[in-house]
Amino acid sequence: MNPEFLEKLRAIVGPSHVLISEEERLQYGRDWTRTPGISGAVALPKSTQEVSAVLKLCSDFKIPVIPSGGRTGLAGAITATDRDLALNLSRLNRIDPVDTLGRTVRVQAGVTTQALHEHCEKEGLTWPIDLAAKGTSEIGGNLSTNAGGVRVIRYGMARRWVSAIQAVLVSGEVIELNQGLEKNNTGYDLLQLLIGSEGTLAVITEATLKLCPPPIHSRVFLFSIRDYESLNYVYEKVRSAPFTLTSFEFFSDKCLKQVESKLGRKCKLEKRGALLALIDVEVGPYSQEKDKMDQWLSDLLDSGRIEDGLAADSSSDQTEAWGLREGITESLQVSGLVRKYDLCVPVKLCADFLKEAEALYSKIQIQSELFVFGHYGDGSPHLNFLNSKGLSPEEFHSEINRFEKALYPLLKTFHGSVSAEHGVGVLKKNWVVYSRTPAELSLYQAIKRAFDPNGLLNPGKIIDFSISS
Repeated sequence: MNPEFLEKLRAIVGPSHVLISEEERLQYGRDWTRTPGISGAVALPKSTQEVSAVLKLCSDFKIPVIPSGGRTGLAGAITATDRDLALNLSRLNRIDPVDTLGRTVRVQAGVTTQALHEHCEKEGLTWPIDLAAKGTSEIGGNLSTNAGGVRVIRYGMARRWVSAIQAVLVSGEVIELNQGLEKNNTGYDLLQLLIGSEGTLAVITEATLKLCPPPIHSRVFLFSIRDYESLNYVYEKVRSAPFTLTSFEFFSDKCLKQVESKLGRKCKLEKRGALLALIDVEVGPYSQEKDKMDQWLSDLLDSGRIEDGLAADSSSDQTEAWGLREGITESLQVSGLVRKYDLCVPVKLCADFLKEAEALYSKIQIQSELFVFGHYGDGSPHLNFLNSKGLSPEEFHSEINRFEKALYPLLKTFHGSVSAEHGVGVLKKNWVVYSRTPAELSLYQAIKRAFDPNGLLNPGKIIDFSISS
């Protein structure tokens, strides 16, 4: 990189917070997908003011900027090249005291999701976005990708729980959006525009987040189910049950065996079906609801649609049950190279889509193993491919690309989205046309040009941007 640029960069963030070794540039140049990338340098600012100065410097030198945080993304949204500066915000980790009256909290972008949860729990409140990667993922990334997680069916996506954002434009100008107001009906909602924009429009440095009380009582059910038709039946019965549904997760028995084999976790169900459903619910005072719930559970078990089931009431039993679902990603990652697809289809079509996707996998006959799981309650299945046959990375990606070319046209016939929650990044950029119309993509170009006319913010992500002359 330009020596003069690096010298001025060190003057802004401090010499020890500019990283230039190959190992560090590689570490900060890619996410969990390990999509090949290496930045030209890494900057670790400590404040919004430093972020502002860095972006102004990059604008002056025409250096592309790749914002990042915990780097837990699954779409290649922080993949860098040696021309880019990786701007990592992990040092922006301040959390203000909780506003218990307004039920909000102000945080910086580098705060981890778990640290936020622990901070708010002391006041009897929570930010209800719950992610498997919460110990590493950071709030800036949660907002930049509009994160979802396992409670979307109850609480919605991240954008629903934000009341203000501070961000820095590519020019270095700092903007404050919405000021934490509950109502602000004064035109275009720029706050919501930045959420989910993957750092292509501005760099989020702080946010005021909305909070809510955690459930007073919860109960977790784990069911072994024979097929997708039975899964639909169980879901319908859960939706009409005497409690509030928080999560409805599903995974194949193959996923369960992977978790048991690789992580040593055990499932207490004696009978196994092709699928498992993990259901988390909020209930009222347990003594008043228990009889109703027990009768509902008994009727469900007598329906003939369930091979086996259990109810987890204690915290330890619930953690154990959730560990089976949350351990799937880890069990695959320790086993080899993985390609992930997080898709979304209308809930009523989810079973039919999954059956056709699995039939497509059998028809194409690729060597990699398919593991199916996800958030069934909001129509968000995950298809994961594991390189279990020892293929070279090139061979592995080549055969998955072959499947991908057939998968997305199938998805379009189900009116689905190529990305339910992981974002677009570089991995899904070429397939956005299956989820967005030409008119929408034309507006994407116009919005990008308005915020970032020289295309310096996270270039090559979401769309291929045509720089204005």
